[in-house]
Amino acid sequence: MEKTVEKPLYTNVIMAGFGGQGLMFIGKLLAYSSMKTGKRVTWIPSYGPEMRGGTANCTVVISDEEIGSPVITSPQALVVMNNPSLEVFEPRLQSSGMLFLNSSLITRRVSRKDIEIVKIPANDIAMEIGEKRTANMVMLGAYIARTRVVSKKDIFEGLKELFGKKIRFLDVNMRAFEDGMKYSQH
Repeated sequence: MEKTVEKPLYTNVIMAGFGGQGLMFIGKLLAYSSMKTGKRVTWIPSYGPEMRGGTANCTVVISDEEIGSPVITSPQALVVMNNPSLEVFEPRLQSSGMLFLNSSLITRRVSRKDIEIVKIPANDIAMEIGEKRTANMVMLGAYIARTRVVSKKDIFEGLKELFGKKIRFLDVNMRAFEDGMKYSQH
């Protein structure tokens, strides 16, 4: 009987949108939650010159092994919250990569045919929950549901640790995450 050797985990994602949409937070949450499970991680934030309202993105790399470079020129996945970010990052996504698109705000058509597109109306879902600022968590939920890079339980534990005393925001963020997971599995 042949023994199957599991390939070590190595995955990366760029999360991009306007400053203030919470992309740095979900990138940090993903990195932190992955690190708590024993994975090796890098998280690199990048802000446009305007900060809030300008463009912002972060790169997260998660691996079982040492990470050679945290710089990713061609990501395996993209989480994109707005048209300018789609414009910049769509050409960089790997062939067969996954594009998570906030269809509430993105009006531009995706030009590539060699990628998987997951459309999530994140702002609409967040508004249904009653907290428009949770669109980022909706997108993270969609990403986790499709990639399974960490578990929902790991994300929730990381969320509790990162939110600390701001516990009143915990429930609504957990719900947004779960709704994003459910929606992406349609």
